[in-house]
Amino acid sequence: MPQPSKPTKKPRRSGSRLILVVGGASSGKSQAALEQAGSRAPKAFVATGQGLDKEMQARIARHRATRSADWVTAEVPRDLAGWFQSAGSGYRTVVVDCLTLWLSNVCGRRMADIDMRARVDELVHAIRRSRTRVVLVSNELGFGLVPTSRGARAFRDVAGRVNQQIAASADEVYFVISGQSLKIK
Repeated sequence: MPQPSKPTKKPRRSGSRLILVVGGASSGKSQAALEQAGSRAPKAFVATGQGLDKEMQARIARHRATRSADWVTAEVPRDLAGWFQSAGSGYRTVVVDCLTLWLSNVCGRRMADIDMRARVDELVHAIRRSRTRVVLVSNELGFGLVPTSRGARAFRDVAGRVNQQIAASADEVYFVISGQSLKIK
């Protein structure tokens, strides 16, 4: 008489899970990213913003207050790939908020003709090697008015290319508007 077969276990997924959450300013991206992150601990919130003035310091404090105490906060304004290489694999869940500030920190005012492809590739490869669930937050800057200054137009264009590159590499992409998430990939 044949023996009943044992249920097969799902193979453990190797590598990371990369999720991109994009939207306009104050659209609810950060909250949506925390929801996408889930509850798998240990978890890290990688903040790219810098409290260089009182308004930004208050914004950072408000963001920090929305997270539970089980989030470890790492302030990484520039070297995201280096952080993932050295610390990323120590967490099951990582939220990076946000790529737009990271881009600004990396490039400063030198936006004209900047090519971020190699740096974004380095970041994606570091994330993939970390074997963790990673949620990246970024601003969608393409819905507003065309900026009047050359530098602002250049920044918008570079940010758009970075978002496209990350979205192409991501497993899932969500667009957030008015606090509502729409899965687009």
